[in-house]
Amino acid sequence: MTKIIVAKFGGSSMADAVAMKRSAGVALEHKANLVTVSATYGTTNNLIKLSNTALTSEWKDCELIVNEIVEKHHSIAHDLEITDLTQLDKLLSEVKTISKGINLLKDCSPKAFDAIQSLGERMSSLLFARALEISWEGKKAVENFDIRKVLRTDDQFGKAQPIIEDIKSLCNKHLSKCKSGEVIYVTQGFIGQSEDGFTTTLGRGGSDYSAALIAEGLGADTLQIWTDVAGIATTDPRIVSEAKLMSEITFSEAAELATFGAKILHPTTLTPALRGGISVYVGSSYEPHATGTWIKTECSDAPLIRAMAIKKDQSLLTISTPKMLHSHGFLFEIFKVFNQHKVSIDSVTTSEISVSVTVDDSALLNKKLISELETLATVKVEENLCLVSLIGNNINHTAGLAGQIFNALGDINVRMICLGASKHNFCFLVSDARAHEAVKKLHTHFIGE
Repeated sequence: MTKIIVAKFGGSSMADAVAMKRSAGVALEHKANLVTVSATYGTTNNLIKLSNTALTSEWKDCELIVNEIVEKHHSIAHDLEITDLTQLDKLLSEVKTISKGINLLKDCSPKAFDAIQSLGERMSSLLFARALEISWEGKKAVENFDIRKVLRTDDQFGKAQPIIEDIKSLCNKHLSKCKSGEVIYVTQGFIGQSEDGFTTTLGRGGSDYSAALIAEGLGADTLQIWTDVAGIATTDPRIVSEAKLMSEITFSEAAELATFGAKILHPTTLTPALRGGISVYVGSSYEPHATGTWIKTECSDAPLIRAMAIKKDQSLLTISTPKMLHSHGFLFEIFKVFNQHKVSIDSVTTSEISVSVTVDDSALLNKKLISELETLATVKVEENLCLVSLIGNNINHTAGLAGQIFNALGDINVRMICLGASKHNFCFLVSDARAHEAVKKLHTHFIGE
């Protein structure tokens, strides 16, 4: 039976016609059945900028951004020798129409914001389909497929939640030809459609996630994530130049790494792949013959520390009151407040009368969150912190690990420690000013030069 392969290419792989042709060659060589693409490099940022400018400025300022988007896509179309621009210009016209509506009304609803953001992927998939046609040279049919026909979501615009069973049945209904190898589909990452027929987005970085959802829906064997780096490194190479590319990592380790700051994978990407028993490969479209990284259920080795991540822009909230002493239900009341305001907590520690949690700095913009917590207890807020995570195996059952960590850190003060909930993760807070130094010291100690 033919293996089903879903390949996803990020914005850097869609940067221009040259990058698209290169990526098309990668898809061909690696026998992709369906390709999911991000918007061309920088376009999503421009669409967000356009929406914000339309809200606050005159139309002439918006036109400058619209023209930049038009010129970029027309240039790529020209380089790909696309002579009929009807479909592309229709999408570019949508960019102008929606942004003009926002500008006239001085209002950008979440629904409108999702609609305008979706156009980046809808345009890039149109262009990439042509790049694939050039590479395939007529060997197989190429079809630009609207992902909204199968990626069903709720109507939580901006961060829509997928409806898994609907996605599976719709994939079987609409994408069967790619299973038989009759056609290679090119489709869009990041976007979906509500049950009422409105365009939604899965949140920033959701292209990886949507590719995984479609892979699950198709019952794919492999999900390939093609980026501008040749795999997953032991830490961010911009922080530690000696960071090493890993040939393999487990799903559990990769999930921790993504959740706690590694940018190469969207944190939710691995869930559909794990549910569907789909192997995941991360490689570079610029270096397609490099080893890359396989994400597996089990790996041949299980080092104590395999990698480390850093999550910036963290704040520590310490919620204290004597009422917590020997009382039940108090933590429930605290976490209910976070739940009501849809604020995600990264790590937690507790004492007899206090609970400390880490949240993204952006959560502090919600003044009601803090004021409601203050009705329950005293709240102390500390900002300018980073969460450093060590990812590996049997971390919570290894004697002496904490001693090694603190010896390696030397005089770097640790503000909070979170250990025990996961055998794959040891994380702690340090000041933003010394976070990179902490990662460098730990990488040298545990992973080496």
